[in-house]
Amino acid sequence: MPARRGIVVSVGGIAGRSNDTAELTWALILASLRHLPFEVEQLKQGKWQTSLGTSLYGRTLGVYALGKIGSVVATVGSAFGMRVVCWGREGSLGRAREAGYEVAPSREAFFETADLLSLHLPLNAETRGLITAADLARMKPEALLVNTSRAGIIADGALVEALNRGRPGFAAVDVFEEEPVLGAGHPLLGMANAICTPHLGYVTRDRYESFYEATIEHVLAFAAGKPIHVANPEVLEG
Repeated sequence: MPARRGIVVSVGGIAGRSNDTAELTWALILASLRHLPFEVEQLKQGKWQTSLGTSLYGRTLGVYALGKIGSVVATVGSAFGMRVVCWGREGSLGRAREAGYEVAPSREAFFETADLLSLHLPLNAETRGLITAADLARMKPEALLVNTSRAGIIADGALVEALNRGRPGFAAVDVFEEEPVLGAGHPLLGMANAICTPHLGYVTRDRYESFYEATIEHVLAFAAGKPIHVANPEVLEG
Protein backbone atom coordinates (compact mmCIF):
# COMPACT_ATOMS: atom_id res chain seq x y z
CA MET A 1 0.00 0.00 0.00
CA PRO A 2 2.73 2.62 0.82
CA ALA A 3 4.47 1.86 -2.48
CA ARG A 4 1.29 2.29 -4.49
CA ARG A 5 0.74 5.66 -2.84
CA GLY A 6 4.33 6.75 -3.42
CA ILE A 7 5.23 6.75 0.28
CA VAL A 8 8.87 6.14 1.21
CA VAL A 9 9.28 3.70 4.09
CA SER A 10 12.56 3.62 6.03
CA VAL A 11 13.24 0.81 8.48
CA GLY A 12 16.02 -0.45 10.70
CA GLY A 13 19.33 1.29 10.68
CA ILE A 14 20.12 0.59 14.33
CA ALA A 15 23.85 -0.04 14.50
CA GLY A 16 25.44 -2.57 16.79
CA ARG A 17 22.47 -4.61 17.95
CA SER A 18 22.88 -5.25 21.65
CA ASN A 19 22.65 -8.43 23.67
CA ASP A 20 19.81 -7.08 25.79
CA THR A 21 17.46 -10.03 25.32
CA ALA A 22 20.22 -12.57 25.88
CA GLU A 23 21.20 -10.77 29.08
CA LEU A 24 17.62 -10.84 30.32
CA THR A 25 17.41 -14.52 29.44
CA TRP A 26 20.28 -15.26 31.80
CA ALA A 27 18.86 -12.94 34.45
CA LEU A 28 15.66 -15.00 34.38
CA ILE A 29 17.57 -18.27 34.43
CA LEU A 30 19.65 -17.34 37.45
CA ALA A 31 16.72 -15.75 39.26
CA SER A 32 14.71 -18.92 38.79
CA LEU A 33 17.36 -21.48 39.62
CA ARG A 34 18.52 -19.58 42.71
CA HIS A 35 14.97 -18.60 43.78
CA LEU A 36 15.98 -14.95 43.95
CA PRO A 37 12.53 -13.27 44.03
CA PHE A 38 11.44 -15.66 46.78
CA GLU A 39 14.64 -15.28 48.81
CA VAL A 40 14.55 -11.48 48.57
CA GLU A 41 11.05 -11.43 50.03
CA GLN A 42 11.97 -13.98 52.70
CA LEU A 43 14.92 -11.85 53.81
CA LYS A 44 12.66 -8.78 54.04
CA GLN A 45 10.43 -10.81 56.34
CA GLY A 46 13.33 -11.60 58.65
CA LYS A 47 14.10 -15.11 57.37
CA TRP A 48 17.44 -16.51 56.29
CA GLN A 49 18.34 -19.09 53.60
CA THR A 50 14.99 -20.77 53.08
CA SER A 51 15.63 -22.65 49.81
CA LEU A 52 18.25 -24.64 47.93
CA GLY A 53 19.33 -23.37 44.54
CA THR A 54 20.39 -25.33 41.47
CA SER A 55 23.86 -24.96 39.99
CA LEU A 56 24.53 -24.76 36.26
CA TYR A 57 27.85 -26.58 35.93
CA GLY A 58 27.54 -29.94 34.21
CA ARG A 59 23.86 -29.55 33.37
CA THR A 60 22.35 -29.55 29.89
CA LEU A 61 21.30 -26.30 28.24
CA GLY A 62 18.95 -26.74 25.31
CA VAL A 63 18.89 -23.85 22.84
CA TYR A 64 16.05 -23.89 20.32
CA ALA A 65 17.26 -21.83 17.34
CA LEU A 66 20.89 -20.74 17.34
CA GLY A 67 20.50 -17.27 15.87
CA LYS A 68 21.99 -14.02 17.17
CA ILE A 69 20.36 -14.18 20.59
CA GLY A 70 20.51 -17.95 20.93
CA SER A 71 24.22 -17.90 20.13
CA VAL A 72 24.93 -15.48 22.98
CA VAL A 73 22.86 -17.57 25.38
CA ALA A 74 24.75 -20.69 24.30
CA THR A 75 28.13 -18.98 24.74
CA VAL A 76 27.28 -17.98 28.31
CA GLY A 77 26.01 -21.46 29.08
CA SER A 78 29.25 -22.95 27.81
CA ALA A 79 31.22 -20.49 29.96
CA PHE A 80 29.29 -21.76 32.98
CA GLY A 81 30.43 -25.28 32.15
CA MET A 82 27.13 -26.46 30.76
CA ARG A 83 26.61 -29.03 28.05
CA VAL A 84 24.99 -27.11 25.18
CA VAL A 85 22.58 -29.03 22.94
CA CYS A 86 20.80 -27.34 20.03
CA TRP A 87 17.73 -27.88 17.90
CA GLY A 88 16.04 -25.93 15.13
CA ARG A 89 16.18 -25.55 11.38
CA GLU A 90 19.13 -26.81 9.37
CA GLY A 91 20.74 -23.36 9.49
CA SER A 92 20.72 -23.40 13.29
CA LEU A 93 22.02 -26.94 13.41
CA GLY A 94 24.82 -26.06 11.00
CA ARG A 95 25.86 -23.10 13.15
CA ALA A 96 25.73 -25.33 16.22
CA ARG A 97 28.11 -27.85 14.67
CA GLU A 98 30.47 -25.09 13.56
CA ALA A 99 30.50 -23.66 17.10
CA GLY A 100 31.26 -27.06 18.60
CA TYR A 101 27.88 -27.56 20.27
CA GLU A 102 25.94 -30.78 20.24
CA VAL A 103 22.94 -31.31 18.00
CA ALA A 104 20.17 -33.38 19.54
CA PRO A 105 19.61 -36.71 17.75
CA SER A 106 15.89 -35.92 17.56
CA ARG A 107 13.31 -33.34 18.58
CA GLU A 108 12.06 -35.74 21.23
CA ALA A 109 15.52 -36.18 22.70
CA PHE A 110 16.04 -32.43 22.75
CA PHE A 111 13.08 -31.88 25.06
CA GLU A 112 13.74 -35.00 27.13
CA THR A 113 17.37 -34.29 27.99
CA ALA A 114 17.42 -30.54 28.66
CA ASP A 115 17.75 -29.37 32.24
CA LEU A 116 17.27 -25.82 31.01
CA LEU A 117 15.60 -25.10 27.68
CA SER A 118 15.63 -21.62 26.13
CA LEU A 119 13.53 -20.57 23.12
CA HIS A 120 14.90 -18.08 20.58
CA LEU A 121 12.54 -18.24 17.62
CA PRO A 122 10.80 -15.45 15.71
CA LEU A 123 7.01 -15.63 15.67
CA ASN A 124 5.52 -16.20 12.23
CA ALA A 125 3.03 -18.49 10.52
CA GLU A 126 5.48 -21.40 10.65
CA THR A 127 6.47 -21.06 14.30
CA ARG A 128 3.10 -20.21 15.87
CA GLY A 129 2.22 -23.06 18.22
CA LEU A 130 5.42 -24.87 17.26
CA ILE A 131 6.09 -25.98 20.84
CA THR A 132 3.26 -28.36 21.69
CA ALA A 133 1.87 -29.85 24.88
CA ALA A 134 3.47 -33.15 23.84
CA ASP A 135 6.89 -31.45 23.64
CA LEU A 136 6.52 -29.98 27.12
CA ALA A 137 5.30 -33.27 28.55
CA ARG A 138 8.63 -34.83 27.56
CA MET A 139 10.62 -32.44 29.76
CA LYS A 140 12.06 -33.40 33.13
CA PRO A 141 10.07 -32.59 36.29
CA GLU A 142 13.00 -30.46 37.50
CA ALA A 143 13.61 -28.73 34.14
CA LEU A 144 13.27 -25.00 33.49
CA LEU A 145 11.73 -23.61 30.30
CA VAL A 146 12.67 -20.02 29.39
CA ASN A 147 10.85 -17.95 26.78
CA THR A 148 12.10 -14.46 25.96
CA SER A 149 10.99 -14.67 22.32
CA ARG A 150 7.22 -14.67 21.77
CA ALA A 151 4.45 -16.40 23.71
CA GLY A 152 2.76 -17.59 20.52
CA ILE A 153 5.62 -19.98 19.82
CA ILE A 154 4.09 -22.23 22.48
CA ALA A 155 0.65 -23.69 21.77
CA ASP A 156 -2.12 -21.72 23.42
CA GLY A 157 -2.54 -22.73 27.06
CA ALA A 158 0.06 -25.50 26.84
CA LEU A 159 2.60 -23.94 29.21
CA VAL A 160 0.14 -23.34 32.04
CA GLU A 161 -1.19 -26.87 31.67
CA ALA A 162 2.34 -28.30 31.58
CA LEU A 163 3.41 -26.46 34.72
CA ASN A 164 0.31 -27.67 36.52
CA ARG A 165 1.24 -31.22 35.58
CA GLY A 166 4.86 -30.74 36.62
CA ARG A 167 6.62 -31.20 33.29
CA PRO A 168 8.55 -28.98 33.06
CA GLY A 169 8.75 -28.13 36.71
CA PHE A 170 9.50 -24.45 36.20
CA ALA A 171 9.20 -21.63 33.68
CA ALA A 172 10.60 -18.13 33.29
CA VAL A 173 8.87 -15.95 30.70
CA ASP A 174 9.11 -12.38 29.47
CA VAL A 175 6.35 -12.59 26.86
CA PHE A 176 2.59 -13.15 26.81
CA GLU A 177 -0.08 -13.92 24.22
CA GLU A 178 -1.69 -10.50 24.67
CA GLU A 179 0.29 -7.53 25.92
CA PRO A 180 0.34 -5.48 28.02
CA VAL A 181 -0.78 -7.73 30.87
CA LEU A 182 -2.51 -5.43 33.35
CA GLY A 183 -4.17 -6.19 36.65
CA ALA A 184 -2.18 -9.42 37.00
CA GLY A 185 -4.56 -10.87 34.44
CA HIS A 186 -2.62 -13.93 33.33
CA PRO A 187 -2.62 -17.41 34.92
CA LEU A 188 1.19 -17.67 34.92
CA LEU A 189 1.39 -14.75 37.36
CA GLY A 190 -0.34 -16.77 40.04
CA MET A 191 1.89 -19.83 39.73
CA ALA A 192 4.63 -20.47 42.28
CA ASN A 193 6.75 -22.31 39.70
CA ALA A 194 6.85 -19.44 37.21
CA ILE A 195 8.84 -16.20 37.14
CA CYS A 196 7.37 -13.55 34.85
CA THR A 197 8.61 -10.18 33.63
CA PRO A 198 6.72 -7.57 31.53
CA HIS A 199 8.50 -7.97 28.15
CA LEU A 200 11.73 -6.35 29.30
CA GLY A 201 14.02 -8.01 26.76
CA TYR A 202 14.63 -4.83 24.76
CA VAL A 203 13.84 -2.31 27.50
CA THR A 204 17.23 -0.79 28.29
CA ARG A 205 18.50 2.76 28.11
CA ASP A 206 21.06 1.83 25.46
CA ARG A 207 18.47 0.19 23.21
CA TYR A 208 16.01 3.08 23.49
CA GLU A 209 18.73 5.63 22.76
CA SER A 210 19.62 3.68 19.62
CA PHE A 211 15.94 3.67 18.58
CA TYR A 212 15.70 7.45 18.94
CA GLU A 213 19.05 8.09 17.23
CA ALA A 214 18.02 5.96 14.27
CA THR A 215 14.68 7.76 14.02
CA ILE A 216 16.37 11.17 13.95
CA GLU A 217 18.83 9.96 11.32
CA HIS A 218 15.92 8.80 9.15
CA VAL A 219 14.11 12.13 9.49
CA LEU A 220 17.20 14.22 8.73
CA ALA A 221 18.10 12.07 5.74
CA PHE A 222 14.57 12.33 4.36
CA ALA A 223 14.56 16.10 4.88
CA ALA A 224 17.82 16.32 2.96
CA GLY A 225 16.27 14.40 0.09
CA LYS A 226 18.44 11.34 0.67
CA PRO A 227 16.36 8.80 2.61
CA ILE A 228 18.28 5.88 4.11
CA HIS A 229 17.43 2.21 4.80
CA VAL A 230 14.53 2.41 2.39
CA ALA A 231 12.34 -0.72 2.38
CA ASN A 232 10.60 0.14 -0.92
CA PRO A 233 13.28 1.66 -3.20
CA GLU A 234 10.99 1.33 -6.22
CA VAL A 235 9.22 4.48 -4.98
CA LEU A 236 12.44 6.46 -5.33
CA GLU A 237 13.12 5.02 -8.75
CA GLY A 238 9.65 6.05 -9.92
